[in-house]
Amino acid sequence: MNGTLNKVMLIGYLGDDIKMHYFDGGNCIGRFQLATHEIYINKTTNEKITSTEWHNLVVRNKAAEICEKHLSKGDKIYIEGRIKSRQWQGEDGTTKHTSEIQVTEFTFLSTKKDSENNKQIPTSESLKNTTFDAQNNGLPINDLPF
Repeated sequence: MNGTLNKVMLIGYLGDDIKMHYFDGGNCIGRFQLATHEIYINKTTNEKITSTEWHNLVVRNKAAEICEKHLSKGDKIYIEGRIKSRQWQGEDGTTKHTSEIQVTEFTFLSTKKDSENNKQIPTSESLKNTTFDAQNNGLPINDLPF
């Protein structure tokens, strides 16, 4: 294999709301932290241990605006992206380093807004008096209309 691969896939929870930064020309980026964790049992103490990793994520332009609109702290998301390292000069003159995940794909798994909307969905009791029954229009039940 001659090529290389820089791909990250994560499922985790947002540690805070998306922080947006806008630039001249209409471009923008959104930054947020994602928490992933693993749970294991310490063999010597039989204690349940949870280990959390924090990942710095960056989304760009339209994807950033979508994430800002729909995501908030605590929401669960699946992301794909690549690791990118960068450095800059701090205000004190020191060189700072960080590694970030440049998000290329994402899927919202659960959002607080979704769970709030689910509370507003009518219960089966309130649906009993509605007419959602399909009409067969004279066709056999298993017959497709095309």
